[in-house]
Amino acid sequence: MVVQTDALTDDQVDALFRALADRTRRDIVARVIHREQSVSALAERYEMSFAAVQKHVSVLERASLVSKRRRGREQIVTADRDAVRLARKVLDSYEALWRHRADQITALLAEG
Repeated sequence: MVVQTDALTDDQVDALFRALADRTRRDIVARVIHREQSVSALAERYEMSFAAVQKHVSVLERASLVSKRRRGREQIVTADRDAVRLARKVLDSYEALWRHRADQITALLAEG
């Protein structure tokens, strides 16, 4: 059984999980899934500099999990729900692989 990531290249999957490996970035995605927010509003929520939050948003952008647009002087961050769904599909594929392997082990143990 092979993990299916047909919709994403290996580099895209790497970028996706690298982006989601950080607690702050996961929190940013969760916040902007519910409602788009400015980088400034996001920065107020964390005990780090505005520049650090901008860097986190940039990592999420490179992974295609969020997008930014200008609204006047603000940069508005919006979640890409399709990219989040793709991440879920990749994780679902891994779960199917793990379940398949566990079933194989169970079958082998039952034979012995």
